[in-house]
Amino acid sequence: MPAPFRLTPVTLGLSAFLSSGFAYSATELPATSISAETQVDDPRVKVSNTATRTSTPVRYVPQAIDSIKTANVADYGINDIEDALSGIPNVSGGGDTRFDSLRIRGFDASNDFYLDGIRDDSQYKRDLHNIERVEVLKGPAAVLYGRGSQGGIVNRVSKAPEAGRRSTLEAQGGSEDLRSLYADLSADPSENISLRLNMGNMDENSFRDGVSGNRKLFAPSMSWQLTPDLNWLVQYEYSRYNRTPDRGIPGVGGRPADVGRDTTYGNDHDFIDDKTQSLRSRLSYELNDNWQLRHTLGVFKLDSDFDNTYLTGFDAKTNKVTRQHWQQDLTTRNVYNNVELEGGFDTFGLEHRLLTGIETGSQRRDPTLYNAATGRGTQPVPSLDLYNPDRSQRHTGRMQVSSSSHTEVESRAIYVQDQLRLNDQWQLLAGLRYDTFDIESTNKLRNISEDRDSHSTSPRFGVVWTPLQNHSFYASWTKTFSPVGGGLIGITPGAAGNTNDLSPELTKQKEIGVKSDWLDDRLSTTLAVYELELYNRRTTDPNDPTLTVLSGLQRSRGIELTGTGKIVGNWYVRGGVGVQDATIEKDNNGLEGKRVNNVAKHNGSLFLTWKPEMGWYGETGLTLVGQRYADNANTTVLPGYGRWDALVGYRHKDWDLRAALNNITDREYYASATSAFQIQPGAPRSLVMTGTYSF
Repeated sequence: MPAPFRLTPVTLGLSAFLSSGFAYSATELPATSISAETQVDDPRVKVSNTATRTSTPVRYVPQAIDSIKTANVADYGINDIEDALSGIPNVSGGGDTRFDSLRIRGFDASNDFYLDGIRDDSQYKRDLHNIERVEVLKGPAAVLYGRGSQGGIVNRVSKAPEAGRRSTLEAQGGSEDLRSLYADLSADPSENISLRLNMGNMDENSFRDGVSGNRKLFAPSMSWQLTPDLNWLVQYEYSRYNRTPDRGIPGVGGRPADVGRDTTYGNDHDFIDDKTQSLRSRLSYELNDNWQLRHTLGVFKLDSDFDNTYLTGFDAKTNKVTRQHWQQDLTTRNVYNNVELEGGFDTFGLEHRLLTGIETGSQRRDPTLYNAATGRGTQPVPSLDLYNPDRSQRHTGRMQVSSSSHTEVESRAIYVQDQLRLNDQWQLLAGLRYDTFDIESTNKLRNISEDRDSHSTSPRFGVVWTPLQNHSFYASWTKTFSPVGGGLIGITPGAAGNTNDLSPELTKQKEIGVKSDWLDDRLSTTLAVYELELYNRRTTDPNDPTLTVLSGLQRSRGIELTGTGKIVGNWYVRGGVGVQDATIEKDNNGLEGKRVNNVAKHNGSLFLTWKPEMGWYGETGLTLVGQRYADNANTTVLPGYGRWDALVGYRHKDWDLRAALNNITDREYYASATSAFQIQPGAPRSLVMTGTYSF
């Protein structure tokens, strides 16, 4: 007889493992069940909530998922999402020091960040010190998460309380005056309550001239078993990141300028100061052995200020870099409520795992932008010499308000998903979500407002076939939508033409693949092939530049192979390779046939680790990225590169000491670009030393 779906009792220990704090078990399959217990040193994440919002073995999710445990990258001094995901197949960074920006399978995912499954689309740099792992769900995910997610979503899984967990103190120091001290403290005041506190401070300079930063973190959390059937997980996080903005170097003659990689074009008075607060609450109630009711509340607030002088172009006649001066005061506030009912039942011998939910969201965004005043009697922003920039030359003239707006978004959604197990070999996944998206923006300078209402239905269908015990073949079809004003939230009141009246952009994906376990379930691999299309992309009407039409097409086709786990003995491996062709197929603005910026045709990484339980251990790895373009017009090329990193460590009882050497060969490369005139050089060789004490 097939093993039935079941829900285990909520336990404090399990709440720390499950990615969203939910306390329910995975579907159990005869002879192919996957235990939630994994070795600490195993780089695999075998059970995930991100793809289905139910605790499901990754093996039986008909969509590619890549996960990175932050412990595997923190030893290299990495505390940035783009760096942490470097080398993930067909994922690329596209940001600078202003805010996080990624492309997944060739599509922008800058507004598709989530924290424990709660939308986190504000513009800021995220801290990874309170994050257990980062999961990338590739392909449209609107069926569970709503608007956006054209190429996929990035979900950060936070560190939650865990009964019996030891506390740690960690100090880190390294090149460019890197120094940090963090505490990860745990306590169990009673058998029903577990507490955890992450806190610390980090200071760092940079190989880039005049660039530095400071991070602060305070993140307490509590898991309380109120009754045998009711668990409450509450988490708070305060994070501050005060840093020097860095917009990189310009492209010259179709390539990055031939200047030292420490060359910058801002000034010492520039700054970005982000202060974020996040409060998350999850109540999980076991109705009976098969059904659970959950309520999730997420409240997020961002206060961001910046004063930024950055490069905007290059004048070949004068060899000068042109610049602009901008200031911004920004506040955002997001509130999300979610109620879900999940349970298992049988019909005619078929096993169902049903999930249904209602979600409401309320977002507020208030940006005020200032730029350097122009006209008679005003001071221009000084241009700088390309090769010998005098960063003391700064704009000290009058600033004027460029824009000031207030945007309110109210969103509502209802969704249903069924994970259907037909027999020992076949499983189906089907889901449907209906969203409404209401947006109103006010131009405070002109005192005018406009609002728009959008709605969309997002389907998803997948099938998993397991003809062999250790190999699951899958196929899926998914669709998502992007309404006007739903990305960087806001519309322009009184905008010319029909900009505010367009239907949502739509994206669909077809994907097939196979997920396998090898070497007695020690090594897991995923092979995926996909086609992803944004088939009504917004473009300018060639007959009337004031009008926008939904006639564009952007397509990405690719193949990915990833592998993680233990090879033999104390040897572990993690890595993968991706090949893709991401192009703009139809466009009225001269971009037809161009490759999408910041997207390489191939990338990947491979890390090999030797780590016995105690004593000496080591790791080495390569990250490879192919040639990319800095802009959609394909005028400036970013050469491909390979970077070699390694670390060595020693652990004994309560102590763990390690040293990491990044970019061992000191390879010069370019990490990303936001335009042809803002290219980010990659970091040179650096050393990072880390020590951890557990008690």
